[in-house]
Amino acid sequence: MNGDNNNRQGPCCEDPELQEHDRHHETVVQLLQAVMRFNRGEFRHRVVEGLKLSEMGLMVLLMRHVEPGAPGLKVSEISSMLRVTSPTVTQFVKALEKKKWIERTPDEADRRVVRIRLSEEGRDVILQARKATIHSFRGLVDYLGIEESEKLSELLNKAYKYYESKKKDDSSDGGEVPTC
Repeated sequence: MNGDNNNRQGPCCEDPELQEHDRHHETVVQLLQAVMRFNRGEFRHRVVEGLKLSEMGLMVLLMRHVEPGAPGLKVSEISSMLRVTSPTVTQFVKALEKKKWIERTPDEADRRVVRIRLSEEGRDVILQARKATIHSFRGLVDYLGIEESEKLSELLNKAYKYYESKKKDDSSDGGEVPTC
């Protein structure tokens, strides 16, 4: 023993490769914790009372793809655009229709088909949610500053591209992080 009682690293961490592994593992854990905290953060809180994030996604999609007064989209079209199953879309539609934020109307060419579009009230809700979201992110940019906000945006986009590429190559899972 060298008499240094403050040195608590075991023989595992004397090897530079293992030290690098420990640093890598620690970074993985820190990043995971940061993402989990971020997911619980203010931006995920409901910006409009009674509006869930998943429902907001559907309503934003309708606002982008359906002009006011137009017939709307079919459940199957919405399902494809949101990359969720038709039964999931149907659940959202039922909940939003109950709140009078969307309207279901029969298709003029095929009465068996139902078209979905935003109601005027739904359009107002989405505009309110958009305004609140922009206000929230404006506060974040004020807090971080322009340079750090741009860097955060760049890193989040890079992370998104990484995970999108992982979808295409399911054979790679990022690898196990061995423990010392």
